[in-house]
Amino acid sequence: MSIWLKLLILAILASVIYVIIMENRNPVKTLAWVLVLIFLPVIGLLAYIFVGMDKRKTPIISDGRRAELKRHTVENNPDRICTSTGSHFDKLSHLLRKTNFAYLLDGNAITPYTVFDEMFDAQLKDIERARHHVHVIYFKFEEDSTGKRLQQLLIRKAQEGVKVRLIYDDVANFLVRKGFYKEMAQAGVEVYPFARVYIPFLMSNTNYRNHRKIVVIDGKIGYIGGMNIAERYSVGIRGGLYRDTHMKVEGPAANELQSAFLIDWQFASGHYLNEDDLYPVLDPVGNSKVQIVTSGPMNKWDNMKHAFIELVSATRKYIYIQSPYLLPTDSVLSAIQNAALSGVDVRIMIPTHGDKGILPPLASRSYVKAILKSGARIFLYDNGYLHSKAIVADDEIVTIGSTNIDWRSFEQNFEANGFIYDVSLARKMKAVFLEDVRYCREIFLDQWGQRSIWEKFKESFARLFSPIL
Repeated sequence: MSIWLKLLILAILASVIYVIIMENRNPVKTLAWVLVLIFLPVIGLLAYIFVGMDKRKTPIISDGRRAELKRHTVENNPDRICTSTGSHFDKLSHLLRKTNFAYLLDGNAITPYTVFDEMFDAQLKDIERARHHVHVIYFKFEEDSTGKRLQQLLIRKAQEGVKVRLIYDDVANFLVRKGFYKEMAQAGVEVYPFARVYIPFLMSNTNYRNHRKIVVIDGKIGYIGGMNIAERYSVGIRGGLYRDTHMKVEGPAANELQSAFLIDWQFASGHYLNEDDLYPVLDPVGNSKVQIVTSGPMNKWDNMKHAFIELVSATRKYIYIQSPYLLPTDSVLSAIQNAALSGVDVRIMIPTHGDKGILPPLASRSYVKAILKSGARIFLYDNGYLHSKAIVADDEIVTIGSTNIDWRSFEQNFEANGFIYDVSLARKMKAVFLEDVRYCREIFLDQWGQRSIWEKFKESFARLFSPIL
């Protein structure tokens, strides 16, 4: 290697280290990247370019255009935008408004789903009745019997003259035959991958995934939650359920789901849509107050992480959490421990086994001891697989969406959740959690400590990969 090439590499490494230091990240992360670059310069440089670059300075949409889209919510709902939740979670609502421009809207009807077939049938019927447009985002949209049902319906609606727009995550569906989406495009469906990746794991945007699941029909009806489009949701896994939570939104909050879709649409397609007919004026149809919240690596703030910390901190009596992963950041872990130590009934439900791979469940178990020591309770769901991302607290608030309790959801993925302030729905979702407990094994601290040294080592080793799982 020539002296000039060595000097060039050193200059590049020094520049990258300077950029990392000036980003003022978590000191532990900064030091880790600096050490990797010093001792493994080539590998470290490639890793930083592909998965480590901070993209927060390149927002997914300008504040001006976001405000233009949100204008419809304001103009359509002058009497439905609320300043109070009617509960002790007002600070959370104000936080969501501040960090995500998320309006608190009254007059909504929420239908929760815990069985995929029930949700999917309802969604297909609503799409069947569409007359103007159907907007769809799915993290997973697979070419199996379930995916083909939705594909064929979207094709037929497009051929009927309904404007159909679809976004799918490119990395998550990399193994899906591209012809599956091309068939829709050829039939008139506007189809775009989100953050196209030609070579997975060798491109800088591989690590940033659109994990959202949003459907908007004629601007009047919306769906949001954790369910993807895949056959396993219907047929189950390991002789049990592929247990997840989703919800249907009717009322003014559908305007906010529309904005969430159109922001992603501009990023994926390059087309900015802001027509009035995409935002019909919606009469109140229920009593739920709702905020639709999105987050992602290009946001100024880690919206979901801040929201979760405030939600846990504001809870007075109980908080029940379901998540397929338990890989909290340090700040989220501290919030959980503080709540439990202060006397809040904290219960967390995670799956016994993963659906794919062994690292996530092993890494999740590495956090169990620290949480149990604070007085929280942890349940392992063993009736198939728990993929639900649902939280209920104090018979006052429910959040349902795509956000896991993990690093990726809080800092790297594009996520979407609905926050619903509704006593009736909260009590219903509390009952759902307690019903799911019937299919769980509770973990106790004294028994947990008796695991073998080998098991503990595997869990601790898997934990090292928490930020990228």
